[in-house]
Amino acid sequence: MDAKGLAELLPATSLFAACRADELDDLLSLASQQSMKKGQTLLLQGDPGDHLIILLEGHAKITMVASNGREITLDFADPGTVLGEIAVLDGGERTASVIAIEAGRYLRLSRAAFEAFVERQPGMAWRLMRELARRLRQTNSMIESDRAFASGPRLARYLQRLTFAGSKEGRLKLDLNQSELGNFAGMSREHINRQLSSWADVGIIALEHGRIRILDSTFLSEVAASCE
Repeated sequence: MDAKGLAELLPATSLFAACRADELDDLLSLASQQSMKKGQTLLLQGDPGDHLIILLEGHAKITMVASNGREITLDFADPGTVLGEIAVLDGGERTASVIAIEAGRYLRLSRAAFEAFVERQPGMAWRLMRELARRLRQTNSMIESDRAFASGPRLARYLQRLTFAGSKEGRLKLDLNQSELGNFAGMSREHINRQLSSWADVGIIALEHGRIRILDSTFLSEVAASCE
């Protein structure tokens, strides 16, 4: 992986997206490239935040275990996603785990190396603040969804998060079963099944061998924005 390849991989919202080629070269010189296997735990909830990772290839899920023992899926990570930086920044324990859902590769950057990188790149401090603000907005949106939205709009919003931006084919980034989707959206499998079936009956989505394909993204967006 070189600076050009990393720049193409990083999403616009990434902590490192605005870095110049020489800055990315510096970052790569400080990081080590690792391989990951399906099901491998890359970061573990409760562990010290001694490093962060950047996905290069493959997807991962971000989960946490609540005080009642229930596992909650917080999000899914695409290639280019930076993970584990919060614990690196505050020096606390990791609040969530990251588990590979397919084989791939990632960069590992130690806390000491990250601190050295930030000190050498003055613009990183401002980028860090922007990223933390973005995370706070996302958290607020999730809280709003949990408290204010009925099951239909809630599920629609989570499906939108799993859809490729600008995709016309309507396929999701990941093929989740209904239990996994329910865990992500915080809904029971029965609620998921009932809602998906009703949408399939009226042509909003198609269920193809257990996979979801969105047929009417405009209508789904309208459902996601409603509170009914």
